[in-house]
Amino acid sequence: MFDRLLFGPNSALVPVGFSRTYPPPPSRMSVSPGLADLSRLYQTEFVRSARAVGVLWAVCTLCFAIIQVVILVQPSWVGTTASRTQRAGPPLPSGTMGLFEVCLESDWPAPDCRGGLSSLSPLPSFQSVAVLVGVSLWAVWTSVLCLCLFRFCSAATVYKICAWLQLTAGFCLALACLLFPDSWESPEMRVLCGDSVGSFSPGNCSVHWAYILALLGILDYAILATLAFVLANRQDALLPPDAPDVTAGLLMSA
Repeated sequence: MFDRLLFGPNSALVPVGFSRTYPPPPSRMSVSPGLADLSRLYQTEFVRSARAVGVLWAVCTLCFAIIQVVILVQPSWVGTTASRTQRAGPPLPSGTMGLFEVCLESDWPAPDCRGGLSSLSPLPSFQSVAVLVGVSLWAVWTSVLCLCLFRFCSAATVYKICAWLQLTAGFCLALACLLFPDSWESPEMRVLCGDSVGSFSPGNCSVHWAYILALLGILDYAILATLAFVLANRQDALLPPDAPDVTAGLLMSA
């Protein structure tokens, strides 16, 4: 038998000659909670999905920046139609017209284009339209160049800068598409489309693919800018308060 018993506080009886063993204290994590949260953050499906959507957004921005150049220089904003009304006198010429050139059909395979595309001089009636499209082109290409900032700045900041630039590009392109039909009452349009031409009335002509592509570009800019704002807000929501630059380089590291 044991001579005496030891009573521990709030514990069972312990015989003399035996030592109480206590569980080891929990070891402190060597990694700070912020770094642990960051490591878990990059493993989530949401971050991988956001990275894929961001890459798709960047590719679409680059593609439409190239299309914007085509919209500006192509002489296919308006053109003659097959079923047009002939006036008394010499027949009306057939061809197309853009912001810089008027191209008339000829006996040669290539049309006879007249204008100042080589000197970047728009037609007198479409100077304001050409300036607005040029500003839109500058804004969208600036947003493309801002993609390089993902290496140096927070992803949320870059998304917001690009979104505002794309909104500016879309607004200028929308004004250009609105002013273009208002400028149809011009000598160049009368030569190509007849005397019945007027503001918002193309006469014997109709709008061609370049103008339709510009209208679609307005919708495209609205979608790209909205998507950029959504991605920026998501990055701000996921960003830990102690790591403001955690998402820098998210696109470039994909």
